Amino acid sequence: LERGTGRLVVAERLDREQLCGQAGTCTLPFELLLAEPLQFFRVEVAVEDINDHSPVFPEERITFRIPETSNPGSRFPLEGARDLDIGSNSIQAYSISPENQYFSVSFGGQSEYDNSVELVLEKALDREEHAELGFSLIAEDGGSPPRSGTTQIHIVVLDVNDNAPVFTQKLYIGQVLEDAPEGSVVLRVVATDLDAGANGDISYQFSQAGSQSPSAFVLDPVSGEIKLAKPLDFEAAETHELSVRATDGGGLSAICKVLVEVLDVNDNAPELVVSSFSSPLPENAPPGTVVALFTVRDRDAGANGKVTCALEDQLSFSLRPAYKNYYELVTVRALDREKVSRYILAVTAADAGSPALTSTQTFTVEISDVNDNAPVFNQTSYTMYVRENNMPTVLVGAVSASDADVGPNAKVSYSLLPSPPAERPPCSCISVNSENGHVFVLRPLDYEHVRQMEVSVSASDAGSPRLSSNVSVRLVVVDENDNSPLVLHPAQDSSPVSSELVPISAEAGYLVTKVVAVDADSGQNSWLSYHLLKATDPGLFVVGAQSGEVRLKRPVTERDAVKQKLLVLVRDNGRPPLSATAALSALLLRDFSDVRLPHSSLPAEDEGGSLTTSLILSLACVSLLFLASLVALVARKACKRKELQSGHVLYGTGNLQSSLAEAAAAGTLPHAYCYEISLTTGSGNSEFKFLKPILPSLPPQHCAAAGGSDNDEQEWPPGPVAMEDVAPADPGMLSAEPFHSLSLK
Repeated sequence: LERGTGRLVVAERLDREQLCGQAGTCTLPFELLLAEPLQFFRVEVAVEDINDHSPVFPEERITFRIPETSNPGSRFPLEGARDLDIGSNSIQAYSISPENQYFSVSFGGQSEYDNSVELVLEKALDREEHAELGFSLIAEDGGSPPRSGTTQIHIVVLDVNDNAPVFTQKLYIGQVLEDAPEGSVVLRVVATDLDAGANGDISYQFSQAGSQSPSAFVLDPVSGEIKLAKPLDFEAAETHELSVRATDGGGLSAICKVLVEVLDVNDNAPELVVSSFSSPLPENAPPGTVVALFTVRDRDAGANGKVTCALEDQLSFSLRPAYKNYYELVTVRALDREKVSRYILAVTAADAGSPALTSTQTFTVEISDVNDNAPVFNQTSYTMYVRENNMPTVLVGAVSASDADVGPNAKVSYSLLPSPPAERPPCSCISVNSENGHVFVLRPLDYEHVRQMEVSVSASDAGSPRLSSNVSVRLVVVDENDNSPLVLHPAQDSSPVSSELVPISAEAGYLVTKVVAVDADSGQNSWLSYHLLKATDPGLFVVGAQSGEVRLKRPVTERDAVKQKLLVLVRDNGRPPLSATAALSALLLRDFSDVRLPHSSLPAEDEGGSLTTSLILSLACVSLLFLASLVALVARKACKRKELQSGHVLYGTGNLQSSLAEAAAAGTLPHAYCYEISLTTGSGNSEFKFLKPILPSLPPQHCAAAGGSDNDEQEWPPGPVAMEDVAPADPGMLSAEPFHSLSLK
């Protein structure tokens, strides 16, 4: 078949006689299968006979012994010639050359199976005149040009035996099963001869002329029984035609025809011939997709050759008749490779014989993958932890996703998704390995600046089109103890340390001051403890380990030094712990009006000379300050009184850092403290110092007050400390001179 032109051409020389033998018609059937669209065509090529074979006699010389007493009209059977051609190209006539007056040739008889050739005696023989006769017998076919074959006939004239053998039937028909064993008797031919003695003894043999397959049978020369020489095959030949010659002792003979019919036995299982098969099959193939096309056939006949097909798996596939004995194996529903990647389908063909014979054809259908599954993470979300101050490019964890597909469709790559600008700024400190999903932190993190961050990781496969899924990854920064405690009060700056005033009459437990510190870390790293590290008199003071309160351990005595210096250690609970120190001083005074602070920095020899000068300057400053305060207070009296009556706090919690607010909330600074300094106009102290506020000077920032509203914000530092005249609580204890009061809460 030339696929380009569609012409059907002969591939090699055809030999009709080899293909079909003596069959009246010779056809070569086959099917044409066309794809896209699928179409079937049944083609039958009829091979026409040509006159390419000449008639051939089985023997080149044939001898007859004919008694001289034979009557004219007597017939003597001949071994006819054989021509492999059929129809008009087969043997059409016999003739004698040269013609003579004694014999003629007769061809054919009344039966359709009778194609015998006989010599007919036209004139009585006379042995004394002609003891022997010779001539040629010519067989001629009907081809154009005609072909012929020749054999020599030799006639010997005898004196006796005037009766030829006679068969009881002109045509014998026998039947035999195709599975009959070798040696089985098919039938028996019988011929009689009226002569006696040797002239009446009959022997049987196959005549080559008119016998199609004598080699399959054995003929008993005495009894005339025809037996099987080998098993027969119905599928090879349904009938066998034989010619049997009976010859008596005098040389007279007769020929009969034997037709052996082979009965079919169900000895052939059905055959499945696959014409096309598609594997692998994509999993997105629609229902009705043709997977395989095959034909079934059975060489038996009748019910033994009637075949039915069945498919074991009817869930995903089915059989559909296509054309005559063709069947299609088709899908009946959608396939899913992730559930079933291979189907082993068994198609069974069974005939209708008894017992039925079956054959099975197995189709292994591989399902090819289609990218229909997105990667799936093994967790709905991930939480990873990293310690602050981490090394750059540290591995903090990994995300993992799997894809149910195979091959490139299952190759997963990971990437970070950009964050929407409206939600949060993009994080550039996290990276994800595209191959294994490892999550890295690219730079050191500071817990005090960022506590946690959240990114989205995408897992994409390599299919076409790509499928992906996302997962949220939360990175939690774990605090480390990398911040030392910060002392807020007393302030630890470069200015001289302010002294706390303690009356000599104070008893044990008297609160001298409170050390206030905060730690920027969190958790146990921010738990602070206070310890008295050094003191002028260690036995006089005690520091609360949790509160930081400095109290008298015992009552003050006259023997105690007026100026006491203390060094308090503030330590956090980290591993390892970090610490800071707070230096403070206390003045033990009998009377708060007698504030005498010795100046350690002045030389001893200049102390007396500078006392008068310092006193004069101090009194002048106090007087000026007092006058200025009076003027200011009078001018702002109304405004100030309103603010004081409304409970206005100058150092509000809204001005504190968040860490200080936490410390205050935790009880580190639970109470407000008020310190009063009273100076008489006649004081002889050489130094005068105002107490500093307990809060440090912090940079300007906006902080939300704990427990306050969102709008309750103030700029740091606040306004100046208010000073106003107040009456002494106990005038008998202090000087009657006017005094000024500084209140710090």
